[in-house]
Amino acid sequence: MKNIKINILACVALALFLGSCSDDFLEEKKDLSGVNEETYENPILAKAYVDYIYKSFLPANNAISYTWDLASNGNDDFSQTTDELTGEVNWNKVWAAPGRNTDANCLPYIGSAMTSGIRNDSYTRLRQINLFLDNIDKYGMAEADKNPLKGQMYFWRAWQYFDLVRLYGGVPLVLKAQSSITDDIETTKIPRSSTSACIEQIVADLDMAKELLSGTTWGNADWGRITSGAAAAFKGRVLLTWASPLFNRNDDVSRWQRAYDANKEAVTLLESAEGGSKKLFSTGGFANGTAWENMWFTEVNNPEAVIVYGFNNTTSSNIQRNNGWERACRSKTLGASGSIGATKQIMDAFPMKDGKAPGVSTAYPYSLQTFYKNRDPRFYKTFVYNGAAWAHAEETTFKQFTYYWFKTTPANSTVLPTGFTETLGTVNTNVYIRKAVDPKASKANSFQFSGTDYMEMRFAEVLLNLAESAIGINELAEGKALIAKIRERAGIESNGGTFGLADVMTRDQHFAAVINERKVEFAYESKRFWDLRRWLLFNDDFGTCTRLNQTPIEGMRRQGLFFIAKRQNGTDYVGNADPFIPVNGVAPVADRNPLTYPTGITNYDQYLDYFYTNFIRVVVKDNADPVTANWTFKWYNQYYFFGIPSSALNTSLYLGQTDGWSGGTSTFYPLQ
Repeated sequence: MKNIKINILACVALALFLGSCSDDFLEEKKDLSGVNEETYENPILAKAYVDYIYKSFLPANNAISYTWDLASNGNDDFSQTTDELTGEVNWNKVWAAPGRNTDANCLPYIGSAMTSGIRNDSYTRLRQINLFLDNIDKYGMAEADKNPLKGQMYFWRAWQYFDLVRLYGGVPLVLKAQSSITDDIETTKIPRSSTSACIEQIVADLDMAKELLSGTTWGNADWGRITSGAAAAFKGRVLLTWASPLFNRNDDVSRWQRAYDANKEAVTLLESAEGGSKKLFSTGGFANGTAWENMWFTEVNNPEAVIVYGFNNTTSSNIQRNNGWERACRSKTLGASGSIGATKQIMDAFPMKDGKAPGVSTAYPYSLQTFYKNRDPRFYKTFVYNGAAWAHAEETTFKQFTYYWFKTTPANSTVLPTGFTETLGTVNTNVYIRKAVDPKASKANSFQFSGTDYMEMRFAEVLLNLAESAIGINELAEGKALIAKIRERAGIESNGGTFGLADVMTRDQHFAAVINERKVEFAYESKRFWDLRRWLLFNDDFGTCTRLNQTPIEGMRRQGLFFIAKRQNGTDYVGNADPFIPVNGVAPVADRNPLTYPTGITNYDQYLDYFYTNFIRVVVKDNADPVTANWTFKWYNQYYFFGIPSSALNTSLYLGQTDGWSGGTSTFYPLQ
């Protein structure tokens, strides 16, 4: 069994302790004014408290980690509110009145009115953090013990406030634990602070975390705890968001400068011994994306991991934290759930292997029929299409086939084929996601006990955050060089060191290049939703789609691909039998995985080209999104800053409602 990581099993030490010798800790959680002094005197108990906070923020057992987001109730909703995944959710469909705070599209993440029970929501977590910070200095614990604990808590307070601010704008800044026992209820009524004040508090907390964690090194048993480098890198993410068009409508270069300075400091710190000697993962080499693939499965002391969520592969229920990603990605053919499919839009974002966009590259012409040919090496490590190799522990040469055929002659060209090789069903786009799916994983238990860690923040992101900030202050050459560094590790052809970026000249072209690179490098890592929001790219109402030559998400139908069997003469195959599976040694049309290849073909990659050319017709699949009433993605600009839901506002009218949303007696403007 692999090592249990502290940050995803943060509750384990606490749970064992509580179960054996202390009810006071939980009583403290129930009594909103009580303090258990032992917690702040004993380093073991104090560490258990901090671990409890980790547990409150991080994914639960079997979370689908790469599309998981706490603010969307830990599910795929935000990824489905992008071009990455298909399906209808609250933020991509038509509403009769989009700004009503009583409807489900008014995000409830900020919390709701207090009840008799304790929920794991934003301000409950903040209160628990504040309670710790209010008391930890009062009871004589040694600096060496308490400073790293305080540093972690300041980080998580910053994390929580940033999560709220990027969704709502300014929120109430509560920096001391409020008591429910008070004669002056007015003291608990804290209105929303300005967005700028919230950003300054977040930055101050991260600076404090960085200072308190300076010099702290964690052993293998504490892999995944927050470090000073993580705090610095997260500060860079915060200030980059503050400099982006969502908040920075007038392109204030001083904000870009501040983001640049923070990200430059983060890179310098992370690369140092104190910061963990972080770098782009390189084990296995850059050729063919080998290092890029290997990094997902290197865990303790992974140099790419800046902020990491640890999982384990145990089946023991009291400490089980399995990563549900492996099972969600693998096909039903292999006994998994096959529940998330990649879209054609994201596949199309991956460049050719010379770094040029599909259809732009002259060295490597693109066509839909051979969409998989000559692509960025990351393409093959991110997607599994019909006929692609997809190893697992029991079958290292396994190929995933996802093709259709006509059982009867179609009456017209709009008829879809009914024969299907995946009789148990497939993902709705017919293209699987391979990213971070372990080629050594076993199907013995339907892939449900995966222990693959999830890197919430990679060193690659810190470099691209720095690149974007550099572009913001017109240091274009520095920004391009950092993008090229990411592409070099991916295995894209150098072309004299340009890595496909030779035609990127203007500031906006550089911004577009970094956004496009993030779309590829961080595909299916819960980053796309936030990039679309901070650059106002869901539609072109603010002109940023035109500026950056981006396709608006609004009006889109996310698509997949059909792989339809044909005969070598070009006509569609018609018949009851699977055309590519041999019966008594002979396939009706051609063997999809022959023991011997035709003359002139020496390996499977060559055979797959032959197979597609002669026996597969590739067609765009346009029924992956809802087909009723000509459904297309609908975005409302109110979603750039969500309103306060009625469940919270009705008992806290002093908060003020976000501009553009109903409810409340006053208006809050998030850009202040």
